[in-house]
Amino acid sequence: MQTKLLEQLLNQWLTPELIADYCPNGLQLDSDKTINKVVTGVSATQALIDRAIEQQADAVLVHHGYFWKSEPAQIVGMKFQRLKKLINNEISLFAYHLPLDVHPEFGNNVQLAKLFELEAINPVEGVKPKGILMQAETKSATALTDFANLVERKLARKPLVISGGDFLINKVAICTGGGQSFIEQALTAGVDLFITGEVSEQTVHVATEMGIHFIAAGHHATERYGIKALGEYLAANTDIQVEFVDIDNPA
Repeated sequence: MQTKLLEQLLNQWLTPELIADYCPNGLQLDSDKTINKVVTGVSATQALIDRAIEQQADAVLVHHGYFWKSEPAQIVGMKFQRLKKLINNEISLFAYHLPLDVHPEFGNNVQLAKLFELEAINPVEGVKPKGILMQAETKSATALTDFANLVERKLARKPLVISGGDFLINKVAICTGGGQSFIEQALTAGVDLFITGEVSEQTVHVATEMGIHFIAAGHHATERYGIKALGEYLAANTDIQVEFVDIDNPA
């Protein structure tokens, strides 16, 4: 498959044109090479690029790509070295940020909710872009300690857990990655627990003072599953070979 055709297909599935984002979504680095193999991963780090080269991949597909709104425009240092290796090895780069977070089928939020065995997964109404904050229900009322143990077991890392009081969990809100600022929208939605990747100092105070359980389970750890699901969907619907590579990150 040619690069432009793959971009058209991915854009058709993810509709990036509907979402204002902090980076360009879609094809970020072109190549003339026909794409037969794709390596997927959370972030387009040097380690992921090196693995793509080892695997003789023709393209890399990630959640965190390049050219963020707040970063310097100059292609120097680390950015130069990454792009140089991609160009020298004729590897295309595709990246989807918010469109992958919010997707109703293989988005980060939906995939994490499924990983935690939650049910009735739906976007929290009124929060934009739609799907950036998802809500779901537990199969039965669950103690915070039990749910935290489930998170640790599924993600293979110990999460930060803040109790909002003495009550069980029936309803959960999720915003993966750096979504801690959505805790007040989660409160408005009436959930018992809010799960995200990162934590800010004020998030702890909101949880304890406003009475909502809070779990920060890691930015990388909570965002492994959307890009993995997208890659699996790509492999199932095309002749492209896809391999997910997890370059672990404790953050």
